[in-house]
Amino acid sequence: MPLTLYNTLSRRKEIFTPLDAKNVRLYVCGPTVYDLAHIGNARPVIVFDVLYRLLRAEYGAAHVTYVRNITDVDDKINAAAKENGESIRDLTTRTAEAFHADVAALNCLSPDAEPRATEHVAPMIAMIEKLIASGHAYEAEGHVLFSVPSKKDYGKLSRRDRDDMIAGARVEVAPYKRDPADFVLWKPSPPDLPGWDSPWGRGRPGWHIECSAMSGEFLGESFDIHGGGLDLIFPHHENEIAQSECAHPGKPFVKYWLHNGFVTVEGEKMAKSAGNFRTIRDVLVEVGGPFYGEVIRFATLKTHYRQPLDWTNEGLREAKAKLDRWYRLLEIRQGILQPHQKVADKVNPASVALNVKVALEDDLNTPEVLSAVDTIVDEAFRAQRAGDIAELRHLTDELLETGKLLGLLQQDPEVWSKRGRVFEAGITESASATDKFTDTVTNPRIDGLVQKRLDARKAKDFALADKIRADLAAEGVILEDKPDGNTKWRRG
Repeated sequence: MPLTLYNTLSRRKEIFTPLDAKNVRLYVCGPTVYDLAHIGNARPVIVFDVLYRLLRAEYGAAHVTYVRNITDVDDKINAAAKENGESIRDLTTRTAEAFHADVAALNCLSPDAEPRATEHVAPMIAMIEKLIASGHAYEAEGHVLFSVPSKKDYGKLSRRDRDDMIAGARVEVAPYKRDPADFVLWKPSPPDLPGWDSPWGRGRPGWHIECSAMSGEFLGESFDIHGGGLDLIFPHHENEIAQSECAHPGKPFVKYWLHNGFVTVEGEKMAKSAGNFRTIRDVLVEVGGPFYGEVIRFATLKTHYRQPLDWTNEGLREAKAKLDRWYRLLEIRQGILQPHQKVADKVNPASVALNVKVALEDDLNTPEVLSAVDTIVDEAFRAQRAGDIAELRHLTDELLETGKLLGLLQQDPEVWSKRGRVFEAGITESASATDKFTDTVTNPRIDGLVQKRLDARKAKDFALADKIRADLAAEGVILEDKPDGNTKWRRG
């Protein structure tokens, strides 16, 4: 069965045909780094990681390019830095490091490129200049705005009428706008905020132009897939299309648009005011630390990516129970056959069960895949009880290959089982979960690595700092960077 994906642009499933099978290109909107990522942010990272793995399996890793940006210039960042009493650079660096550690715990592969907005302002300015020269944008009182009426098919992605567009875009009312729907490409910056010199004065880019410029720089003027949450369809993705297609006339911006559904918590909208706001880090503590990040991943994949996902403690318990059973089978395999090897990305398609492959190729139907895996596990246990070693080997090979595609079963089975005792009391729902896993004993080796990471950050060696955090996370050690510049650690 060919890979089919639901295209938001056409509102139907379509057979995926890349523009160039030797250069399959995927772009996903990444985090705005002003605070810890929450479970709603985790969903697109997990969903598009599965798509990335599938594309690599089908076209070859060397022929797939995955770009996920980091937005590190934004009004929310400015406000958070001021509230925390820290510099914008320190805030964005600290929060980006936390994001990387959190998604690593979820077994998400790193993208091939992860551009930061602040490092790509020049191509943004160049794109804005093109839009002004072609009559699709104009300067007004230090701002540059995109002229929505100049794009005749504006709204083709969201399919909203004009009144809904204006109401839904949280449009800023400003006397310098020619049309209420026009949106900002560039705005002035006062001395105390980030800014860059431009033909229109010192300022900073609008949010929408950032993704248009960075995706174009890394993937070209037209590429295959653009992903993100449903909330980004309008205005963000609609505006990306308008900017990019007007800057590069005659060239469609993106062929397939994919969007994941919203996340609720115990049936309610997640909000700090409701007391149900949960960061990835909060849930990692609840499930026993970063080592058990697969529980979060499994709980996410139980629901089809386009459907709403209701995040519940019961769902986490069920996910952990399923993984315990699957890992128990691999532990048996390890004792009978060969050691389980952690291989994250090199999938052998010939060893993937047919029903698994068909389900994944049907618009990433992960619930159907998980059901198919349950069947494989049942059959493998029957083979083990019957002493059919050849069948056990065959079925567990299928299980391991499917695990690589889903980003599951990447831990050592024996270690998984030994650490399972932290879950004996079930998932806790209170702040005591944090206290339960807090390490109150000093550890000279970990203390030394924490200091080495602090020194690396001061030296702006962020690659080394990220590696130390990831290495410690793999050991179940969680780092918490404080506004005063110090770092605390605890066992996850």
